[in-house]
Order: sequence, then structure tokens, then C-alpha cells
Amino acid sequence: MSSSQYTLLRQRRFLPFFLTQSLGAFNDNVYRQAIIGMLFWLGVSAEQKTLYATLAPAIFILPYFLFSALAGQFAERTEKSTLIRITTAMEIVIMSLAAVGFVTTNMAVLLVALFLTGVQSTLFGPVKYSILPAVLHPRELTGGNGLVEMGTSISILLGMILGGSIFAMAGASGPWVAGAAIIALAIVGHLVSRAIPKAGAGAPDLKVNWNPIPESIAVLKLARKQLAVRNAILGVSWFWFVGTVLTSQLPAYAEVYLGGSATLYIFALALFSVGTGTGSMLCERLSARTVEIGLVPLGAFGMTAFLLDLALARPGIATATGLDVPGFLQQPGAWRTVVDLLGIGLFTGFFVVPLFALIQSRTPKSEMSRVFAALNIQNSGFIVLAALSSLAVQRWLGWTIPQVFLALAIANALVAIWIFTIVPEFLMRFLSWVLVRTLYRLRVQGIDRVPDEGAALVVCNHVSYMDALILAASIPRPVRFVMYYRIFNVPVMRWIFRTAKAIPIAGAREDPALMQRAFDEIDAALADGQVVGIFPEGRLTSDGEIAAFKSGVEKILARAALAGRPVPVVPMALRGMWASMWSRRDTRVGLMRVPRRFRAHVEVVAGEAFKGAQMDAEVLESKVRALRGDAA
Repeated sequence: MSSSQYTLLRQRRFLPFFLTQSLGAFNDNVYRQAIIGMLFWLGVSAEQKTLYATLAPAIFILPYFLFSALAGQFAERTEKSTLIRITTAMEIVIMSLAAVGFVTTNMAVLLVALFLTGVQSTLFGPVKYSILPAVLHPRELTGGNGLVEMGTSISILLGMILGGSIFAMAGASGPWVAGAAIIALAIVGHLVSRAIPKAGAGAPDLKVNWNPIPESIAVLKLARKQLAVRNAILGVSWFWFVGTVLTSQLPAYAEVYLGGSATLYIFALALFSVGTGTGSMLCERLSARTVEIGLVPLGAFGMTAFLLDLALARPGIATATGLDVPGFLQQPGAWRTVVDLLGIGLFTGFFVVPLFALIQSRTPKSEMSRVFAALNIQNSGFIVLAALSSLAVQRWLGWTIPQVFLALAIANALVAIWIFTIVPEFLMRFLSWVLVRTLYRLRVQGIDRVPDEGAALVVCNHVSYMDALILAASIPRPVRFVMYYRIFNVPVMRWIFRTAKAIPIAGAREDPALMQRAFDEIDAALADGQVVGIFPEGRLTSDGEIAAFKSGVEKILARAALAGRPVPVVPMALRGMWASMWSRRDTRVGLMRVPRRFRAHVEVVAGEAFKGAQMDAEVLESKVRALRGDAA
């Protein structure tokens, strides 16, 4: 398995796909910006430019409404690398038609080709994200999505720069250069796509429903089955809403409020794109290579803070005009704007990458392409809503661009709070992430041994009050922890444990009814295909040593086996926790000696999974003891 996301760029299972999707995004934007460049080169009227600016986005986005449901079904039943090669071959044909439009300066042909480009993008969309879980390990999903988002952001930016400059640089040869460029890029993209290894089909026997309307409704319902996935999709769509509003305002904002020329608009867009790419790339490191949705609230509130500051930074019209980038940077408050745009992009990356990874990790492989088709339908709706909302508040309410940014910051905060209220898991994971990353320096080994799907029982030694949070921060799947009811009821932590659906348990002498309810709930969770985590010692260690495992673990495994569903067991060990905060190593007075115990190096080590129907507590204890070794 890769040691970091960057090693994926040297592996055939990822690199050809990464290059293919980046080239596709690059070519799309070369094409669209070249059309704008041609309009300026031809010297058409302002009315014609406005007409194109209104028609082009609608023409490109229309296929997402019409064909996403069909695209999701095709992606579900077709081998993924084959479908990608088909779509890149379509791109060659479409760009050849577009080249004819450039050479003949025929706007109607260019708009037809733009519509077909939207069709091709619609077909590619579901397979773009559903292929990642097929070729990447769950612990690589965050890094892989980060690379894809970074590649997309940078490709869009570079495509806009190249496409917008073709006619300015080539002059009279502009139509021929533009046509040749987009065909060449399409051919290169197709050749690269042929190196993508086979990735299988999610549901090869799926029967295609050719009626787009009922199928669109069906895939939207499919995407709403799981609450966390449904709201992750809502979060991604909101990301597109925010991005559409922001980027649509940047040209006028750069000219009117920053006093800049066209190059300053590109500079502002570059800041946002570079920030998004950087945030996307940092997600893997911040999440310790797990699907860490705790980054989503961090991203949301960071976006709000920098959007708010951008709105307040330049409320009035700039006194200078026609500034280039160096001239702008010499203006008072320029660097504040630079930091704001970078910050918005950075936290946007933190916001959206974990959401994609969450959708991929929580959606069955046989439904994933259709769920991403539903995402595309919803995204396109939010993009249209963003464009119409921006137009309405400026034209009918007379809002300035800084006022639009202010409203967007407030709306972003409200939407984020609403999502986190509906799905407390997002905020719970954020609090867990902050606690674990603040208090410890965490390292994980062998976590990929936790099954990607289906039931599993995780058994681990019990050292501190933070054990469950540390394991939850290390295991990519949600874990239902069984914990002593007194720890479950610790103030503040109780909300986190309840939100994580932890299962409180008591001893038979303390509360036999609670103990029985716990065993029933454990069995129900395993029957439902969930991961359950237990600490078979039954209490925190008082001397740093692993105590004898109690027989409760045997009862859990035997009950599942008796029901005909033997459960795989994953032994784990916490290492270094005895010397950390919140263990029983010190007295109450000793607990106050924070500096010695703060930011302790701790490890989570997982062993090989095995079927546990006949496994007894003593053998499990020996396996955990071997994993921990001498690192108490």
C-alpha cells in the first residue's frame, strides 16, 4: 500500500486516470475560453457577448439534467476503464466538430459542440469518482480525492489562461490554432486513457431504464438512503453553489473593486484555485490517511471566516484603474485580499475532499455510479440556482459585490450549522479530530486490515479514557464502541459517545439489565454489517499491563456464529498510551503535570483479521499482547 498520496502518481492504477481527468478538465476550459477569445477577436457587439455569456453555461449544464441518470446506469454496468476510453474517444469527435466551428467562425456549430461537450462530461462524471474506490484502498481515498481535486482546480485555471490567450497570441491564425489545440489535447487524453487498468463494473447485470425522468427520481432517492451520504451530497452541491457565486463575481470584482485589468482577474482566480488545490492535498496529512469528516466543519467555518473578511476588506470602488498584478500588490490592503482568496480556497479543499471520500466509503459499490449521477443532477441544480441568485440580488435588489460576498458568508455558516445539526456525526468527528490531534502525535499501522465492508469485531487493550476516540480517529469506518457506562457518562464526552452510537455496558452485578441490552445491541449491530469495537479487559489498566480478557467477547462471537453469520475479528493494540494523558499512571496530582504527557507519541497497531467463531478470550488476549509488545 502507498505510504502517501504522492506515491499514487507513480502507479499505473492511478496515474493514467489522474492524467486523463486532468487533461479533460484542461481541454474543456481551453475550448470555452477560446470561444470568448474569438468573440473579442471578431469584435462582436457587447450584446452578442452577453448573449453568449448567458447561453453557454446553460447549454453546457443542460445535459447534466437530461442524461445524468442514464450516465449513472452506464457507469454501473460497464467496465470502468472501457467507459472512460469511450468518453475520451467521443471527445475527439466533439472537438473535431468544434474545430470546424472555429475555422469557419460559426457560433452555432460551436454551441452545438459545447452541448455535446456537456453530454461527454455527463457520461464521464459518475465513473470519475466511482473508479477511485475500485482502484484505491479505503485509506487512500482521501489522498486520491485530494489529488483529483487539485488536478481539476489547476487544470481549469491553466485551461482558462491558455484558451483565453490563443487568439491574442495567434492573431489571424487563431481559429486554426484553437481548433488544432483542442483536437490534439483530446487525442492525447484518449491515448493516456488506454493505459488505465481494468476496474470492473459495479452492477454488470443492471437493467437500464431509458426514461430519464423516472430514473432521475430513482437515483435521487437512492442517494438519500443513508443520512450521512445524503448530507455529504448536499455539502458537495453547496460547494458548487459557493464556487459558482464566487468565481462568477471575480471578473467584475477584480475590475471595479481591485482596480485591475483582465490579468488581475486571472490572478484572483489563480489564488482561489491554488488555495483549493493546496487544501485538497493537505487533507490526507491532516486526516492521518482516514476518511476524516471532522475536517468538514473546519472547512465550512474557515470558508465563512475568509468570505466575511473578503466582503469587509474592500467595500468601496477602487480609486485606481487598469492595475496589473505588481501594481495591485503595492496598493494598501492588497495582501489582505490575497490571503482571503487563498484562505477561501484552502478551506474549500478541507470541506469538499472528505465529503467525496465519505460518499465513496459509505456507498455500496453496486450503487456508487448512480449515487454520483444523483450528485451531478443536484450539483447542476445548485449551479443554476447560484447563477440566478447572484443575478437577482444584484439586478433587483441592487446589491454590490462585497454585499453578495457578505450574504454568501452568512449563508455558508447557516447551511453548515444546518447540515451539522441534521448529522451530528460531522461535528462529533470534528471535536474528536481536534481532541486527538491536539493531545497526541498519532501513528497507525495495519488499519487496512479492518474489512472495507460488512460486520467486524475490533478488540483492543484499554489504557485511557481517550482510547475510543483514538481508535475512531484511526479506523476509516464508523465504529460502535462498547464502553463501561461510567466512562460513557463522562461530561462533554457523553455527547460525542452518544452521537457515535457507542454502546454502554455494566457488569452483571451492577446492572444485569443494562448488560443484556448491551449484548443485544452488539449482536444487532453486527447483524447489520457494522463494525463494533470492544475492550475485553472490562476496565482501564491500573498498572500499564494488559489484564485478562473477560468471557463477554466469546459470547458475542458465539451468538453471531450460532445465527449463521460468523464475524471476522481484528485484534488491535494501543502503544504508548500508558505514558500519555488520561491514563491511570499518575495520581490526581500527577495528572496536572501536563507538559510531560502532552502531545505524547502513541500508536494504533492492527493485526490480521480472522474468523472468530471458535476464538476464546485467552487467545485473543495473547494476540493483542503480541501486537502491543513492550510499548505500554
